[in-house]
Amino acid sequence: MKSELGTREAVARLLMEQGPVTAAAVASALKLSGPAVRRHLDALIDDGEAELRAASRRARRGRGRPAKHYLLTDAGRARFGHGYDDLAVAALRYLAEHAGPNAVQDFAAHRVDELLGEGKAQVAAADGPDARADVLADVLTARGYAAQMREAGAGVQLCQHHCPVAHVAAEFPELCEAETQAFAELLGTHVQRLATIARGDAACTTHVPLEIPATIPRGRQSV
Repeated sequence: MKSELGTREAVARLLMEQGPVTAAAVASALKLSGPAVRRHLDALIDDGEAELRAASRRARRGRGRPAKHYLLTDAGRARFGHGYDDLAVAALRYLAEHAGPNAVQDFAAHRVDELLGEGKAQVAAADGPDARADVLADVLTARGYAAQMREAGAGVQLCQHHCPVAHVAAEFPELCEAETQAFAELLGTHVQRLATIARGDAACTTHVPLEIPATIPRGRQSV
């Protein structure tokens, strides 16, 4: 007997391959009971992975209430993979080979600029690096990076718990470097990238200092 997760995966796959499709058709194809299928369909809808589609005119010709048709949303199809990462890596490899590494760097900088968009003005309007880092975290979260700011000694840390381009950045660190540079310019201070998901860390962590170290008088430099 399939597990609950395995059955839901099978229901989702059938919606992807045959949708829009009725619950009865799903039950028949997977040899499941009607209530079991509707439970999984309702769960997929609640998770934003499936939606109802109005029946076509042809489906409405019969008597009685037209059957409900289900199909996957973009979020539901994402569980089966899109291949976008592989396509992006192939495109950047081609760009690096035919236009040179500077072209990849230019693309990375352009991507970050477009990613932040109007959020740059919101960050710039905040008062001080810590306030700007807090706003930047909100901007990144709105872009799908699940970011948050936390205190860390004499500074703060900007933590991004999700990176939609981690697979691509693993081969092209220029994406991370451009992002770090953009953060420094927006926050108005030197920042240091401590960890990245692309390198296998749990989160992308950027240290943002809030105090500029005092200049050490000549003759008293540490060794």
